[in-house]
Amino acid sequence: MTANSEIDMPAQTAGTTHSEETSVEPVIAVNNLNIYYDKFLAVRDVTMEIASRSITALIGPSGCGKSTFLRSLNRMHEVIPKAHVDGVVQLNGEDIYRPDVDPVTVRRRIGMVFQRPNPFPTMSIYENVLAGMRLNANRLSKPDADEIVERSLTGANLWGEVKDRLDNPGSSLSGGQQQRLCIARAIAVEPEVLLMDEPCSALDPISTMAIEALMEQLKDQFTIVIVTHNMQQAARVSERTAFFNIDEPGQPGHIVEMDLTEKMFSNPQEKATSDYVTGRFG
Repeated sequence: MTANSEIDMPAQTAGTTHSEETSVEPVIAVNNLNIYYDKFLAVRDVTMEIASRSITALIGPSGCGKSTFLRSLNRMHEVIPKAHVDGVVQLNGEDIYRPDVDPVTVRRRIGMVFQRPNPFPTMSIYENVLAGMRLNANRLSKPDADEIVERSLTGANLWGEVKDRLDNPGSSLSGGQQQRLCIARAIAVEPEVLLMDEPCSALDPISTMAIEALMEQLKDQFTIVIVTHNMQQAARVSERTAFFNIDEPGQPGHIVEMDLTEKMFSNPQEKATSDYVTGRFG
């Protein structure tokens, strides 16, 4: 992206004000969140609200804490030894970091799709979809399992492509299909929120278009938070965008500003945001 480049906002985003969000309780509310790796403060003082059934994009240069913050939203951050947080992350009003809250339950309610497709290589397409259900110790009858597999693959726009080869390994699919299989696996447990960490970065343009179209459909059922380095992608798919940055190398990442995506790309309040979205740095 050149210094003079501009982001073309999609027609459906332009003109969307989302003023109704002010009267609706957020699905996720983050307050003064600080994220640590042992004693190192990686992300500081994050406060934001994420609206129901919307797509929120997290943008910013590499190393500014976007993915670290994303993982903190479903307690994936704390699987790293000595990693921890202070502050509050609420899911529908419930603090997910309370000592009596089971992180496995949190991760079922807030699913995650990673940067690179990661189907379980020894599992069939069918069993990949059901992996999360099995992990939660759910006993499923064959008819129930069949229904979940078809519903989830249909929701991921993959059913028509794989319905006749469900016993094939998940790893036999193309990269774009594998990513949609991972999305099917994530939505099979019917989460409330779906986190996506650069889900298209390893995909070709056609597969990227398919994933973006899928996100537009999924937001009718799920709240989606996506980390992306692709400014055009953020402009195309999200209603709101948060820009993360660091003051200098070795310093913690933080939010510079968060607003409607249209405003962030056309009239940001902060110079650093303008410099980033127009390609002057990052």
